[in-house]
Amino acid sequence: MKSYSVQQINEVLKGTILGHTQQSITAPEQLEVAMETEISFIGNKKYEKLWSASKACVAVVNEDISIEPGENRAFIKVKNADLAMSQVLTLFAHPMPEFYIDIHPTAVVDKTAIIGVGSKIGAGSYIGPRVKIGENSIIYPNVTILDESTIGKNSVIWSGTVVRERCHIGNDCIIHPNATIGADGFGFRPCPERGLVKIPQIGNVIIGNGVEIGANSCVDRGKFSSTIIGDGCKIDNLVQIGHNSKLGRFCIMAGSSGLAGSVTLGNGVIIGGSASIKDHATLGDGAVVGAGSGVTCDVPAGKTVLGYPAVEARDALKQWAILKRLVNDSKK
Repeated sequence: MKSYSVQQINEVLKGTILGHTQQSITAPEQLEVAMETEISFIGNKKYEKLWSASKACVAVVNEDISIEPGENRAFIKVKNADLAMSQVLTLFAHPMPEFYIDIHPTAVVDKTAIIGVGSKIGAGSYIGPRVKIGENSIIYPNVTILDESTIGKNSVIWSGTVVRERCHIGNDCIIHPNATIGADGFGFRPCPERGLVKIPQIGNVIIGNGVEIGANSCVDRGKFSSTIIGDGCKIDNLVQIGHNSKLGRFCIMAGSSGLAGSVTLGNGVIIGGSASIKDHATLGDGAVVGAGSGVTCDVPAGKTVLGYPAVEARDALKQWAILKRLVNDSKK
């Protein structure tokens, strides 16, 4: 079991210790359920009221904390408690699943594939013709990477993932279990003689560096050219990204959200959970879409939109307030 003193943890966080405790710290935990040997954090002043009832011996807190830690307890004051707590979690993280052999004997690796030094391929995986995998990447069991696709350096592809032909994933990426990269885009057209005719999807997917894609998410290949996920984007579980969509750098898409085909996101766009974006819409840099919203038109840079159909946040809140008053008046 890992164990640290408050001083050892602060050597990593480089904060200021307030109070004193000799207690060894064995794990991080949320305030309400933390035990005497555990560290927690207070990332917002509204949670200060929970500290007195918590059993945690140490909390990582923001510099504006307005309470004292108490007897045999301590705070580590930092500029950003949320970011600092991520460092604490790294200290206590469990090791990744082990590989006892670099390429498992049950993996099928085509003779034309190029596997970088230090990369590992798990049991039952398939690596197709002319695939290239960079150095120190990990392909967990039962992954499929088809013809001419590439995986960069230091990337992790978890079990069940399928990377279709000619798709490209950058360096330092994480693709979580059962994600699908490069499935056909959803393209059909009515035909009097044949019903619905499938439109061939001959493009691919290009994923930048430092991208994380959640479990069971799908990124469709372009009808022509590429579906593009920019550097540093973070995609949650159960997300759909339609064909020929283009995401700028450091975009966030929360769970069960979706982009229709040919959507363009600028840099730093945030899409809330279960939100949906109409095809060919463009969202400017820093735009925010609230959870459950339906975007049917372009969103200017820096704007926040809410509702279904989505409108500017201030207008949505006014509309909801008016509706609430109407409902209350009808009950009188």
